Order: sequence, then structure tokens, then C-alpha cells
Amino acid sequence: MSQHPSGPRAGFRLMHVHAHPDDESSKGAASTARYVAEGVDVHVVTCTGGERGSILNPKMDRPDILENISEIRRQEMERARDILGITQDWLGFVDSGWPEGDPLPPLPEGCFAQVPLEEAAAPLVRLIRQFRPHVLTTYDERGGYPHPDHIKCHEISVEAFHAAADPERYPELGQPWQAQKLYYHHSFNRPKTLALHQAMLDHGLESPYAERLEKWEPEPEWDARITTRVPCGEYFGVRDQALLAHATQIDPDGSWFAIPRELQEKVWPTEDYELVVSHVPSQVPEDDLFAGIVDPA
Repeated sequence: MSQHPSGPRAGFRLMHVHAHPDDESSKGAASTARYVAEGVDVHVVTCTGGERGSILNPKMDRPDILENISEIRRQEMERARDILGITQDWLGFVDSGWPEGDPLPPLPEGCFAQVPLEEAAAPLVRLIRQFRPHVLTTYDERGGYPHPDHIKCHEISVEAFHAAADPERYPELGQPWQAQKLYYHHSFNRPKTLALHQAMLDHGLESPYAERLEKWEPEPEWDARITTRVPCGEYFGVRDQALLAHATQIDPDGSWFAIPRELQEKVWPTEDYELVVSHVPSQVPEDDLFAGIVDPA
């Protein structure tokens, strides 16, 4: 797994657990690129193959793409992985899809969201014990947004974070390992969206967030859960290149790139997280996922 990185942070290990290919590029990719540049060994775990993900780039919405979507999404992940400088594993579960309708239809049989928790967490426990991350990140209990796979990803990540450290749990899956810190992504928080929206208006530009903000009910107590803002504006370009590698999911002419990068760097040059568990002394607010970890053994 390890790329044997060098730099001031060599020896530190960070694991991100994501639901689909492209999530590693749309959530936390700039802070990932920063840590890779500093020598951190970053490993991404992708729970599903994204087989049921819609083609969101009109230029890629073609029959030949649809017929080979599983392989194409794997190839996209490989390109993004190389751009970010990370290693990556697939857990091998099948995408649950995004249910639509009223009432919602049942989820497909055998999909990730339907796998029992203990069974779904097992391969992640194995990977945690093999890679031995100091820090693990995943989604909050809402999944970041309520996709069944994102919620399941949250559930297995929390389960595996604790179970991997317990010698009585999954004893056949390797020697126990206690990751020191667990974080939730807060990538699309409302204060950030408001700030970027206002900056666009102040510059006489059309904001892509106007309609979203009209429907977005303020939740100050939710926003207050953010504890950690990682400065990474200088790596937004790497993030964008990783996003573009997922050509079936990311429209280069869409809202992902509607806000000039220079404006993003000025207005909100961080990626934001919530510290959920720490086994080292931690004082919040923080600006570093590794704050408090002094010995990367």
C-alpha cells in the first residue's frame, strides 16, 4: 500500500473512507494534496464501484459509456488517484443508487446499503489494521447528503474505527490498530456557501448557489460542529484536476467550476472537518488533522 513518501510529515498516515469513486476528489481533495506534498501517506478506501451513478457530464452521456460504466469509473479513479498522489483500495460493494419517487422504491437487492453492518465493516477493519492510519476521515451521520451509500459509509467507518482497535473483534483480520483521531467531512457547509455566493455577487458575477441557498434552512448548531479548518487553498488546482478526472460525473462547464479559483482561495481557503474522536490531547479549533499526534509510529 505505502508509497514510501518523503517530507516533513513522512511517517504519518491518513485514511479517507468514501462511498463512490469521485467522492475522494469532491470532498477533502485539496487537504489530501497538501498532506501528500508534506510527505503524509494517504490512502483512500472506496466502498462501491459507483456502478449506478448517473452520468452528470452531458458530453459523456453516450451509449458506449453507459455500457461500460463500471470499467470507465475504475479508470477515472485511477487517474484521480495518480493526480492526488494517493494509494487506494476498493471494498467491492455494489452501488445502491439514488432512489427516486414517492413513496421511495426499495433499494436493489444485494447493494451496499443492504449489507449487514458487521459484514460490511469487516473489509474496512482489515484495511485499517494493514495500513494503520493515525487519522481516519468519513462522512457525518447524514452522509454529507442522504445517499444510502454515504450513510452506510458513515456507519461502517465508525464501526471499523472502533472495532479495528479491539482484539476481540474480527480477530482473524489482523493485529489490532487504534487510529488516533476520527473526523467527519463538512465540505458543503452553509457558511462557506454563503461566503462564496456573496463574493460572486460582490464581483458582479452570477452565483451558482442562489437557488440552493433559498431552500437551505439555517442550522447554526450544525455549523458549530466544525472544529478543524485545514488551510489548503494553494492545492485547489490539484483538487480541480482530480475532479476533472471523473469525466462521467463532473461537467467542466457546470457549477463545480463556476466560481473562479482565485476567489475561492481568497474567500474560503480551507477544507473543513469535525473532530469526533481523539485519543491524543486536542484543543479545538484546529488547523491540522494531525494536531496532537507527535509520534507517527
